[in-house]
Amino acid sequence: MSTVLVIGASRGIGLEFVQQYLDAGDRVIATARQAADVAQLQALGAQSFRLDVSDSASISGLSWRLDGEKIDIALYVAGVFSTDGATTPPTQEAFDRVMHTNVLGAMQAIPQVAPWVEEAQGTFAFVTSAMGQIGTTDSSRGWVYRVSKAALNMAVVAAQPDYPRARLLAISPGWVQTDMGGEGATLTVQASVSAMRATLARAKTLPASGVTDKFINYDGMPFSSW
Repeated sequence: MSTVLVIGASRGIGLEFVQQYLDAGDRVIATARQAADVAQLQALGAQSFRLDVSDSASISGLSWRLDGEKIDIALYVAGVFSTDGATTPPTQEAFDRVMHTNVLGAMQAIPQVAPWVEEAQGTFAFVTSAMGQIGTTDSSRGWVYRVSKAALNMAVVAAQPDYPRARLLAISPGWVQTDMGGEGATLTVQASVSAMRATLARAKTLPASGVTDKFINYDGMPFSSW
């Protein structure tokens, strides 16, 4: 039985990770912003507590919450989308909302969670997006979101040398049928999460130093461009 931490588990991909790992017999620790979502996660069988990754005061106690744990798989799933484009300057409020959740929250979580992942020589994966690639960008749609995911990818890769006994990965879930992805997306949330779980399981068979592809797709294939 593995211990799995899911940060941002109230719905969509995060909630599906919780369900699938519980179904596999693993122990799951999950976070959500709202009390009702925490109760829902507890009803499923997860150990759950409130956490708002966009609130520095909220996330500052995360390491204390995890004290003494050995975390085999940690997942940073929390994220928000923006539909803005480069024809209009982003507002300070919109910029802060996306960057605080998608980047600052992840950067604050890394030093608090990665040591407990190292205890298990486990994997810390961050749900990113193919929209964070610079080399293949052909549209400004989701301008701030794109910037946030590119920044997240860099944060993950830059942090890896400080935690040599853990694998830090940025993984894209693909285009998924969630509130963010929409009904026209090509992957169901169940299929995306199942594929990501298989990819993470394969990564665990390698030593941390052997995982050279840090920006990967849900099926484990590395992106050819950042």
